[in-house]
This record gives sequence, C-alpha cells and structure tokens, in this order.
Amino acid sequence: MLLPRKDSALRYLQCYEHECKQTFTAWCNSHLRKAGTQIENIEEDFRDGLKLMLLLEVISGERLAKPERGKMRVHKISNVNKALDFIASKGVKLVSIGAEEIVDGNVKMTLGMIWTIILRFAIQDISVEETSAKEGLLLWCQRKTAPYKNVNIQNFHISWKDGLGFCALIHRHRPELIDYGKLRKDDPLTNLNTAFDVAEKYLDIPKMLDAEDIIGTLRPDEKAIMTYVSCYYHAFSGAQK
Repeated sequence: MLLPRKDSALRYLQCYEHECKQTFTAWCNSHLRKAGTQIENIEEDFRDGLKLMLLLEVISGERLAKPERGKMRVHKISNVNKALDFIASKGVKLVSIGAEEIVDGNVKMTLGMIWTIILRFAIQDISVEETSAKEGLLLWCQRKTAPYKNVNIQNFHISWKDGLGFCALIHRHRPELIDYGKLRKDDPLTNLNTAFDVAEKYLDIPKMLDAEDIIGTLRPDEKAIMTYVSCYYHAFSGAQK
C-alpha cells in the first residue's frame, strides 16, 4: 500500500471519514425509510438515541425497550445505552464505544458504532461454504465475477476502483441491465456511475459511494466498499432464494 506524504496525511484520513459518512448514512437511510424517516447528518441525528433505536428495530425485526422522550442529556444517554445494550445482547463487543461519545456527536465513535451494526446485521451472517462474514462475501464476489474479462477481485479496496467488479456482479444476475461488452477498463468513471445508477434504479440499492472519490483515492475505504457490496449480496441472494 502506498502511504501518503506527511503533509497530505490529514487530508487522506479526512477522505476516508468522508467516504464512510456518505456510505453509512445511505445504508442507514435504506432501512430507516421503511419506518418513514431518515437521517441527514450521521453524527448529529443519532445523538438523542431515538433514530438509533428505530434503526435497530427495523434491521432486527425486534422491539427495543421503550425510549425516553425527554430532551435532557440524561434522557439521550439513556436511549443510546438502550441501543448499545441491544447490540451487545447480539454477541457484539463494543470496544471503547460509550453513550456519552455518541450523545456528544463524536464522529469517529458514531461511525465505529454504525460499522459495528453493519457488520453484525448485514455481513456477519453471510456464509459461503465454510467461510463466513468478510471472507464469505469476498468468495461470493470472486465466484460471481470469475467469468468476466478484466475483473480480478482480491480485496475490498483497489479491486473495485475501475468499476468493472460492480458491473460484473449486476450483469451476472441481471444481464439485461448492463451491456458489459461495451465497458472499458480505462474508463472507470463511466463504469462506476453505470453500476451505481443501475443498482439504484432497478435493484433498490441506494448510491452509497461517489465515483470521483473512489477514482481519486489511492486505496478506497474498505468499510465503505464492503457495506455497499453487501447490499448486492442481499439483493441477489435474496432473489435467488
């Protein structure tokens, strides 16, 4: 992996944070819209715990403890703790993530919490042969894209930069949606936007990534790519079942 120069390190980290915020916000909204709501700002809109509890109810199909409706800090902390307790009840270890940091709008802690939720509810149960979670998802991608020219999925970062991997996954399951033969490896912007537009229009997968961000980053954020690719897995494996 190429490391950024010291003078660009901060920008490098901020880019990753931007990618995760965009992807995680879209992922949360893909579920929250089922309850008739959404979030605009991921570190602000979960601070009172109400939409966080609602998100967990939607993705788990279970009811959480009744939330506090007061506006005081103690009420917000109580709600976030109820959400964190529910996550922990699912066998998830929440390392260094506390209710106070979420209530205070700590963006890194909030993103860490949402990533934990995505892992538990969208990725953990993916199983392909004897592999599970990340390895299972990667193996699924490799098998589905194996017949495609110029696609070699080895990871959840640089393997997806030219956009052909996303297009191949769509074409493998819905060949009528993409003319794969017309795509060029040296035109990543078109490839990425084609996949994102088609997935949103025909597969009900919201745009979670930005094509320019992926192209302009040495190594796209692994968490963001995994989150988006997991939506393809659920869309297609669910349809097959």
